Amino acid sequence: MSVNMKTVKANGITINYEDRGPADGTPILFVNGYTSTMMSWPEELMEGLRAEGFRVIRYDNRDVGKSEKFSGLPKIADVAAAVREGRAPDMPYTLAGMAADGIGLLDALGIARAHIMGISMGGMIVQRMAIHFPERLLSVTSIMSTTGNPDLPRATDAAMTALQAQPPSEEREAIIRHRMKGRRVYQSPAYPMTDEALYERCAREYDHMYYPEGGVRQYAAIVGDGSRVDELKKVRVPFLVIHGDADPLVPPAGGEDTAKCVPGAKHVLIEGMGHDLPVELCPQYVKLIVTHARAAEQRAAAE
Repeated sequence: MSVNMKTVKANGITINYEDRGPADGTPILFVNGYTSTMMSWPEELMEGLRAEGFRVIRYDNRDVGKSEKFSGLPKIADVAAAVREGRAPDMPYTLAGMAADGIGLLDALGIARAHIMGISMGGMIVQRMAIHFPERLLSVTSIMSTTGNPDLPRATDAAMTALQAQPPSEEREAIIRHRMKGRRVYQSPAYPMTDEALYERCAREYDHMYYPEGGVRQYAAIVGDGSRVDELKKVRVPFLVIHGDADPLVPPAGGEDTAKCVPGAKHVLIEGMGHDLPVELCPQYVKLIVTHARAAEQRAAAE
């Protein structure tokens, strides 16, 4: 399916998005992860949900893809120190601000309530949406994410090295190969991508827009958000948590803690899944999300 992207002013900034319909379907908003653009979502997942009648909407977070870029390079160590000491970190924006971007997009599209799903950092953003904008959400799906709880297990050294490593040059081919190498470290061990498929995905994201500077500010927003544990305990939105048992970047304990914090949350741990969305698992994701979303719709209709 061809990508029909548009831009709109939302939450005071320019947001690049795609609304592939159907126009009469219940909206489901996709929120992508750290440094990734909306091009990272598997077609099999989006089209699977679209085939079930959902109005599928995805967008570039601020500071990536074709959405608005910011300025300032915060020092991550200073942001982390402020969080530890209970001070407000000095950083260009917050995860709460990024959550308001997604809600602003719904406003711009005239959508009162929607299902929301986010992956990794996107999972943190949708948690913030549930905390600050519960009246706008029909349901939440948080995938391979965590609560910011400082007591949880950390990423493996290999995964963090892969995430933070810099490419050997700024040439397109070098950057694509560098990203492939990194993704191999935290991909799903039971569902490895072929070299051809992985290259195509990394090239698609690079060609959409390569903007590494934004990653510094997004990472500061993640670190600066601290723990969401206490706030998540007050969430009453229908909540689904999906995580892989082989995730080296956000260990399974992150998903467990998310489900533990949100009252009534459903937790699904998938064997052999790492920190990605294998196409082989997309039918399972679709089934889980559809079941969760329809139950939430029935609950909303009865209220």
